[in-house]
Amino acid sequence: MSKPRDERQRDLFRPALIEIIDRGHPLVRLAHEIDWAFIERRFGEVHHAGVGQPPLPSRLMAGLLILKHMHSLADEVLCDRWVENPYFQYFCGEASFCHKRPFDRSSLTHWRQRLGEERLSALLQESLSVAHRSGAIEGKDLERVVVDTTVQEKAIAYPTEAKLLYRAIVKLAALARKTGIELRQSYLRVAKRAAIMVGRYRHAKQFKRANRELKFLRIRLGRLVRDIRRKIAGDTVLEDGFAKLLSLAMRLLHQKHRQRGPKVYSLHAPEVECIGKGKAHKPYEFGCKVSVATPATHPKGGQFVLHAKALHGNPFDGHTLGPVVADLEKLTGVETKRIHVDRGYRGHNHKNRLRVFITGQVRRATKAIRREMKRRAAVEPVIGHLKSDHRMDRNHLKGPEGDQINAVLAAAGYNFHLLLRWFARIWRALMQMLFVRVAIDAAA
Repeated sequence: MSKPRDERQRDLFRPALIEIIDRGHPLVRLAHEIDWAFIERRFGEVHHAGVGQPPLPSRLMAGLLILKHMHSLADEVLCDRWVENPYFQYFCGEASFCHKRPFDRSSLTHWRQRLGEERLSALLQESLSVAHRSGAIEGKDLERVVVDTTVQEKAIAYPTEAKLLYRAIVKLAALARKTGIELRQSYLRVAKRAAIMVGRYRHAKQFKRANRELKFLRIRLGRLVRDIRRKIAGDTVLEDGFAKLLSLAMRLLHQKHRQRGPKVYSLHAPEVECIGKGKAHKPYEFGCKVSVATPATHPKGGQFVLHAKALHGNPFDGHTLGPVVADLEKLTGVETKRIHVDRGYRGHNHKNRLRVFITGQVRRATKAIRREMKRRAAVEPVIGHLKSDHRMDRNHLKGPEGDQINAVLAAAGYNFHLLLRWFARIWRALMQMLFVRVAIDAAA
């Protein structure tokens, strides 16, 4: 295993960052509390000795990922903000102020793909460790938890049959043009008009005409698929290049409106699932399920996220409880004594059913347990903050791995955001105590 390069040192001609920033700033205090050596060990597992340039410092990448989801910033915005903000640079381990960033925006993408969900969970684990060391959360808060699921939507357009068929025609024609295949006809112009007319006819409640245009699109896509297959037959390179897109096009051609099983809802994100929400304003959501666990008590520092995991395949909530609690205990190192869930978890698969309490349950519900059951709904605003403030509302990361990574990083960013507020509160309390002491001494 090779060690990432870290050549950062103080510049003799520039003042050190610690000398030009406020040492009482919450971000500075958070940087001192984080065990960067633990994160570097976990991140260093992906590095191997070999030729080429050594990777960037682990602390730099870990700090960037934390700041990105703590402040809900896009990669490009984060890079620009990092150059402007000395506190961001100090948090990432810089000794002197940098006028140019020593990394590229694509470095964030490469590191996310290289680390994966398993190693990035070290950030979530470290956020809970910092909270425990600083007194924001206690050990007993980890023994009683609330588990709930939500939907992490993917950054895709609302899927309609006409839109998907037209996009398949556009992508196949573009790939054929890129690879030098001369098509009999691309159907781009007529397909675009047909897709527009489907929307107009449906708006006017002229469904027979709309269905006729849909049939037109489906026939043209089938012709294009057959034409490409004839032209690439026998060429293994072209067959491999077209395999994924042709497979999706065939699935689009044969999928039905009410078919059972997986369907294609997006060509650039075929892993997307349609999950029924049951609400009048949004009956369906397109993405994947995410399980979220929070304390059933009320910690001093706020409702921290103890565990977050993306679950593909649209599983039944009750079937996810056993694996989720096992991962939670492995992450925190504390055995859960009581688990509070909603009625969607009836028929769960947890190995110890006596530890699970469902909303509205009467049996085995003592006064203390009923008091905890009333706090089950506290997980709902946490989910809302994860979505609105920490980039879990529309996931832009690619593939199923991107869903898993985004869920973990959103939870870590939320926890570090609570820690910033906690350190700011402690600092204000210390300053007030100092001013009161000075006033008493002056009066004496």
